Amino acid sequence: MKIILSVLTVLFLVSCSSTRIVDTWTNQEHLNYKPKKVLIVGVTENLTARRLFESKLKDEFTARGINAVESYNVFKPTFTNAKQTEEEIDEEVKRVSNNGFDSVLISAVKGVDEKVTYSGDAYRTNYYWRRFGRYYYLYQDVYFDRGYYEKYNVYHIEASLYNLKENNDKSLVWVASYDIVDPNTINTTINDYVNAIIKSLEKENIISNK
Repeated sequence: MKIILSVLTVLFLVSCSSTRIVDTWTNQEHLNYKPKKVLIVGVTENLTARRLFESKLKDEFTARGINAVESYNVFKPTFTNAKQTEEEIDEEVKRVSNNGFDSVLISAVKGVDEKVTYSGDAYRTNYYWRRFGRYYYLYQDVYFDRGYYEKYNVYHIEASLYNLKENNDKSLVWVASYDIVDPNTINTTINDYVNAIIKSLEKENIISNK
């Protein structure tokens, strides 16, 4: 659980766009692992987004017969309001485990890429336009039209599930990476992302279908 130290920010991004899975991995030593009481952790200064994410994921777990609790109802306010030492984090994890939690699910932003898309006419492949003049005429708007190219962001997200009963390097049960393209609205993004997490966990047979 010391890996929690490296989690600086969590997905509480916004999107009306797409969430797609990039990669997934399941620990072969935990193939039969079934979480019974899951702590859902969100690390963000945006309290509203944190609550939305954790509550949505809690509802999905509850619908599948799994006891899940939002971290804002478990962590002490001082734990999230100030930077913690490694020893303080270990003590909080121990307290959580002693309260019956056997799992924790954390989601973190791993990086953001800025992409550019061409907003003009469709890409042309009819190469019979071989004259320079004709070619230049067709593409010269790039110099004058500020909307010729449009920028958007792709957020690279990672979700991880840990076994709290094994506080060692083998405690990671499952991890998956996702890309969220061009986020815009908070509710849509959180819903799409949580649904993607749930589908991944169902596919790996870590949780059951509804």
